[in-house]
Amino acid sequence: MRYNPKKHRLPICPAAGILPVDKPATWTSFDVVNFVRARFNVPKVGHCGTLDPMATGLLLLVLGKFTTLSGRLSGEDKAYNGTLMLGVETDSGDLDGKVINRSADLPDEAQVREVFAGFIGKSQQLPPMYSAVKVGGKKLYELAREGQEIEREPRDIEITRLNITRLELPEVDFEMDCSKGTYVRTLCTDIGAELGCGGILSDLRRTRCGRFTLDGAVTLDELKNMDQEQFTAMMAARLVKDLKDFGL
Repeated sequence: MRYNPKKHRLPICPAAGILPVDKPATWTSFDVVNFVRARFNVPKVGHCGTLDPMATGLLLLVLGKFTTLSGRLSGEDKAYNGTLMLGVETDSGDLDGKVINRSADLPDEAQVREVFAGFIGKSQQLPPMYSAVKVGGKKLYELAREGQEIEREPRDIEITRLNITRLELPEVDFEMDCSKGTYVRTLCTDIGAELGCGGILSDLRRTRCGRFTLDGAVTLDELKNMDQEQFTAMMAARLVKDLKDFGL
């Protein structure tokens, strides 16, 4: 059933502002948007930067007149914690895909650290087929699900920080800061390819988007336990700073 704010059991919610949400695994970014819109009867809700369903962490929602900031906030630098699993390749570059190759010939720790260091800085990256990038009016993941693979244009990206935090082969935990448009799945497959054993992203958590961090994020469980009045009060408390910071 299509959402109709005028036929909702609650009055239309006047909340506006920026809402950092800690997205759980299995939820899509649109699932979170639709939940907030429908639960609290907020007519205008958008998000700033898609997170894959398997990923968790910071998803910025924009409400009311702040939806005009979606493009600006999506373009902010981001930070992630992730896990690379070496010795396996999938068609999607992560655990959700179909396994297409395995290798028991893993590199040593020194090789892994050397290759990681080589990905810091500016480079070009090819968007994965399983992504929301549109080509000819269709999203790449829609074409991928139809069994198609098409040519994609590489994009300029920059990785300013890429630190290994745990190295227990075949798993490598890492932290990174990167520019907009950087696909962490592609980073993992590129590292695996350079090491010669293949690699996929097995875990991902976004920790920062611009000045927003997980410290100020609300969980889905917290939102589920709020009524419309409590939600409106929470957004009102955030609004003064949002208005000042973004000039709305």
